[in-house]
Amino acid sequence: MLKQYFNFENVNRILLAKLVILHLFIIALSNWAVQFGGTLYGTDLQFTWGMFTFPLIVVATDLTVRLTDKYTARGVVALAFIPAIIISSYIATPMIGFASALAYLASQLLDVSIFQRVREKLTELWWVAPAISTIFSNILDTYTFFWAAFAYSDDPFMSTHWLEIASVDVVFKIITSFVLFLPVYGVLLAWLRKQAKIS
Repeated sequence: MLKQYFNFENVNRILLAKLVILHLFIIALSNWAVQFGGTLYGTDLQFTWGMFTFPLIVVATDLTVRLTDKYTARGVVALAFIPAIIISSYIATPMIGFASALAYLASQLLDVSIFQRVREKLTELWWVAPAISTIFSNILDTYTFFWAAFAYSDDPFMSTHWLEIASVDVVFKIITSFVLFLPVYGVLLAWLRKQAKIS
């Protein structure tokens, strides 16, 4: 049963370790950045700086699928889950650590599923799978995180405004992903294709 979902039998262990470490680094960076925020110029809309760093995890997950397969990518997400809680709790708070890991697990498993399905149907268009998976995974991640971390928070501001802040964050995450990280993904994919001849 588990082998149908996770499979490490033919995976390079060094590559696997590097991918897990990459995921944990991005999670740690994002959970540090999410503690700081500001107001959008000329408006009352609140945001967090994590909206500029977390989209990198989608790039990492999509490249993980390209480098290995959907089973290994799910395994990388599963292996990073518990350490993500510990690291995030240390960097921020236990509540943020739990919320972050929960959002990460849900959104990245969704990302793997959507990315692979779109990739199988549109193999020639390299940008379609990461573009579509980015939209859905960022929406799920952002609202799951802010709900779990702040909806029932003792902080009256965050418990009242978490939905507004999450909505601003998700819009900018998607814009950032399309403007910055999708081109980076394309460059990395082209380089990796030359190195490893992946599809």
